[in-house]
Amino acid sequence: MIQRVTSPALFPPPGYSHVSVVEAGTKLAFLAGSVPLDDEGKLVGEGDPPRQAERVIANLREQLRSVGSDLEHVLATDVYVVSSEPAVLSGVWEVVEASGLSTGPHSSTLIGVACLGYTGQLVEITATAVVPEGARA
Repeated sequence: MIQRVTSPALFPPPGYSHVSVVEAGTKLAFLAGSVPLDDEGKLVGEGDPPRQAERVIANLREQLRSVGSDLEHVLATDVYVVSSEPAVLSGVWEVVEASGLSTGPHSSTLIGVACLGYTGQLVEITATAVVPEGARA
């Protein structure tokens, strides 16, 4: 069971919860950073953070599917964006919200960084998710 909590003592966050709690005994998946590469290893959306975010989320869906989970079972994410501009970070966050990833909502941190691992990469998302009981990979 997933319990998502927005603390009434804190300012309400836009599209995510402050805390996600999972009861002991639940199977969890800790996902490596999802990156904007296609199935041939080519960068998708060069120079376009929202387009890269779309591909990152598509890849994240595949990572989750491989263990029998999906976006609605994501508990927490870290969203990395190569930018120091709030408007660029907001553009990526809009893609996250539109994807269904913020269903729940999950706990998340949006982070502007100097660079990521692949040349031209502008977005990466790490995630922790519940694998539903009886799920098949």
